[in-house]
Amino acid sequence: MTLKLLLVAAVIAAAPAQAEPAAQEKAAILAEYIDLLAIPNVATNVSDIRRNADHIMAMMTRRGLAPRLLEGDNANVPPAIYGEWPVPGAKKTLVLYAHYDGQPVTPEDWKSTQTFEPKYYTDRLDRGGKQIAVPAAGRPIDPEWRIYARSASDDKLGVMAILKAVDTLKAQGKRPAYNLKVFFEGEEEQGSPNLAALLAKHQDTLKSDGWVIFDGPSHPSGAPQVSLGVRGDINVDVTVHGPTRPLHSGHYGNWVPNPAMVLSQLLASMKDKDGRVTVAGWYDDVVPLTEAEQAAIRAVPAADAQLKSELGLGWTEGNGISLLDAIQQPSLNINGIRAADVGDKARNVIPISAAAALDLRLVKGNDSKRQVEKLIRHIQAQGFLVLDREPTMAERQGNPRIATVIVGPGYNAERTALDNPLAQSVAAAMKPYGAVVLPSLGGSLPLYLFRETLGAPTVSVSLANHDNNQHAEDENLRIGNLWRAIDIAAAVMQAR
Repeated sequence: MTLKLLLVAAVIAAAPAQAEPAAQEKAAILAEYIDLLAIPNVATNVSDIRRNADHIMAMMTRRGLAPRLLEGDNANVPPAIYGEWPVPGAKKTLVLYAHYDGQPVTPEDWKSTQTFEPKYYTDRLDRGGKQIAVPAAGRPIDPEWRIYARSASDDKLGVMAILKAVDTLKAQGKRPAYNLKVFFEGEEEQGSPNLAALLAKHQDTLKSDGWVIFDGPSHPSGAPQVSLGVRGDINVDVTVHGPTRPLHSGHYGNWVPNPAMVLSQLLASMKDKDGRVTVAGWYDDVVPLTEAEQAAIRAVPAADAQLKSELGLGWTEGNGISLLDAIQQPSLNINGIRAADVGDKARNVIPISAAAALDLRLVKGNDSKRQVEKLIRHIQAQGFLVLDREPTMAERQGNPRIATVIVGPGYNAERTALDNPLAQSVAAAMKPYGAVVLPSLGGSLPLYLFRETLGAPTVSVSLANHDNNQHAEDENLRIGNLWRAIDIAAAVMQAR
């Protein structure tokens, strides 16, 4: 497949009529999926992650994939789940990846369900969707219905799509076009801090010609996405310190600095009014997109106006650049801010500290450690003593501004070339489904590790509905996207 044809494949074509399961089978698929979603899977809860691993192992055993756990050197490290379908005479080997862990939950923020009690709705909640009963066997199932639960889209959809695609091929008397290996990770939502060691320990088992990653949302037009890269990611917690005890804002206001205000001013210094990061050197080491990669972006249907309408946005950052261009740049996001309380819990108080969780997204050329160093130098330039711990009393008294900066695990961006054989093969397999092809998604996965540790290229396949609320309350999956994900996973297994 030539590069020209690959770019043509990025244009949405009429998708084929999907070979949807029969009504009886649909109910069985959904019942199996609901059972999986009902197991809590917050990445930091090792016991729940183990329960998920055991459950998925049983699902794989039923499909003849000979599963086993790939353990790290520490019993507290979530295991990866490995399975395989060897094909005699196959000339290549590919690994299909998804992760089975999920983001933390704040149950009181969910309107649809109690996070791990999956519920069916007729539509998205903000469009008036109503809860409905579990579909009975043989009952018609509307593809517009939604399943609400944590990880319904991110990323147990990937797990389910891969396993059901195995069923599809076996029911049709077919087999993959290559030796198939399956790898389900259990700590992606923690930043995959142990993945490098796990890959190195099991590199003989995981030897392959490439990895296909099932994760992420479809394009806002509804088209599935083939992404040849992902952004890197690293999280940084910044805490600004105030008085050693909380104080009455009337007695001490205008005299004792309020750490909430100090933190707000610090955060405001990090971006200009157009949303461009003002940290010195933030964009200096970005590797520009090639002409072919820029052409691939231009071939994707514009969706900015649709998204602005959906999301009620009166303006966007970047001084008018498109979303697809914006996500090819490094970003600095505030995941959350905490200082005292608001609403009916608000008090007239100057708090002892204020904290923010920052999310630094990286693109090719950025180094996670170097990007954090730039951020720390910026904080110091605003007059702060930067520590990696609580300040002592002497440090409090001797410095006007103090910030504790805690750096979490992180990883760099990865991008596979458009003319890579794996990229061409996956794009060709997904062309009948109207897939769009992107140099990189805005989300993050530690894909550079697969190249760095195993010497393998990666391509991502993104299949969830774009409005799935991943990482947030009321995460959901459009049921039609589940049927299509199974179809596409089967097509990818047949890719040559």
